[in-house]
Amino acid sequence: MKPILVFQTDFTYKEGAVSSMYGVVKTVDRELEIMDGTHELPQYDTWSASYRLYQSLQFWPEGTIYVSVVDPGVGTSRRACVAKTVDGYYIVTPDNGSLTHVKRFIGIEAVREIDESVNRLRGKGTEGVAIFHGRDLFGYTAARLASGIIDFEGVGPEYPVEEIVEHEILEPTVEPGKAQGIFEINDPNFGNLWTNIPLKKFQEAGFAYGDHINVVVRHEGEKVFEENVLFHQSFGFAQKGAPMIYNNEMMKVAMAVSQGSFCEQYHLSYGPEWTIEFTK
Repeated sequence: MKPILVFQTDFTYKEGAVSSMYGVVKTVDRELEIMDGTHELPQYDTWSASYRLYQSLQFWPEGTIYVSVVDPGVGTSRRACVAKTVDGYYIVTPDNGSLTHVKRFIGIEAVREIDESVNRLRGKGTEGVAIFHGRDLFGYTAARLASGIIDFEGVGPEYPVEEIVEHEILEPTVEPGKAQGIFEINDPNFGNLWTNIPLKKFQEAGFAYGDHINVVVRHEGEKVFEENVLFHQSFGFAQKGAPMIYNNEMMKVAMAVSQGSFCEQYHLSYGPEWTIEFTK
């Protein structure tokens, strides 16, 4: 069976970019199966691209080829690459930080720079285009790899995994009765905020389901939220409209409002400047 292609981008469906990428894939090989990860990543946000890739990659069959295109440096000297993970997945992406979480938490076995002299769409008036590598480079190379026209070595020259561009990943501080971290990403549809604090460390610090925990959120050092908040397994344990602490799908501590939006209700967001502290 040929590998599945999964696409994630910041392109949205507002115009024809996604359709063009899929058309290129089907032109290479009509048998290839294309699935969507998301096309609603925040514009230019390579951190979110990295996190969402890590969030979903391993739930696809081994051998899946993930095409991740958030590419503010398109057309510049940043590398276009295909990375092979230690567990047999392939990621076709600009090397601009989008591989950070996969490299750190899954592992990358090898990475190759796409050879544009071979693996670039030609014809159809694309020769002078420098701003749509999603179509002309990433989608095209992914299709050639999935169809068997090229193997991994045929992508282009290998370069050291150590040279992959990475974002900084901040570590939480956890001690008995206290945990400090950041909001590292959101759940945009529901307005939840996910911390970088693993559930296991949180529980080792003495926090347990059913506790009411003092929570302080700061933005650039200024206190913007402080309440005693219920910690429980899922949203139904909190009253509608009340904030709560829960364990998210990544086995990390997160904040929500039951049947509401934590982000909107309290005007909060994520990033290294958004810190959170839990105390008994």
